[in-house]
Amino acid sequence: MALNARLDHRNPLVFDTHELGRRPGALQRLTRSIDAPKDLGIQGVVGVPEGAPMKLELRLESVMEGVLVTGTARATAEGECVRCLEPLELKLEADFQEMFSYPDADDRGRPKAEPADDAEDDEDMLFIEDGLFDLEPVLRDAVVLALPMQPVCQEDCPGLCAQCGARLADDPGHHHDAVDIRWAALQGLAGSLEDGEKDDTSDAEAGVDEKQEK
Repeated sequence: MALNARLDHRNPLVFDTHELGRRPGALQRLTRSIDAPKDLGIQGVVGVPEGAPMKLELRLESVMEGVLVTGTARATAEGECVRCLEPLELKLEADFQEMFSYPDADDRGRPKAEPADDAEDDEDMLFIEDGLFDLEPVLRDAVVLALPMQPVCQEDCPGLCAQCGARLADDPGHHHDAVDIRWAALQGLAGSLEDGEKDDTSDAEAGVDEKQEK
């Protein structure tokens, strides 16, 4: 990835590494509470609502190439059960580890003599800019990996009735009388015949009553 646009130290997901310096082995531990950024999660499935509280616990370690960041993000995600379509909440704990490289150091931490000729070499790299790094892309990837692709309200959620859409967890005994489709047409025909016979009987009785009246 190319160098970031100029980072804003006021952004809660931007961190300062100046205290570490470039002393390999130097460590710094940080805890920060932030408001979740927009669209954090699996779009349309489950995610952390924008502005929801998140807690970050980070370990920053200075190495030759840059700063190795190891951490955990904790929050509450919201979504919809894929079986019964009811709203649900999930406790999220996303672990991550990422290297943020010094832009002027090669893969062994030495100053580069000249800029790299092939920009593709930097596609998967994240960089430190003016002593700052942006954790947001790492956080987004970690949250997506930690969330279930098919969230359920409970592991044994029975879902919805395929015939009427009723939530089966609310009525465990819910069922419909099964009708063999091979006999459904005959049952309909039998019903029609019965109705016809009733009509004929009614007409006959009506005729008899008319004769009696005469």
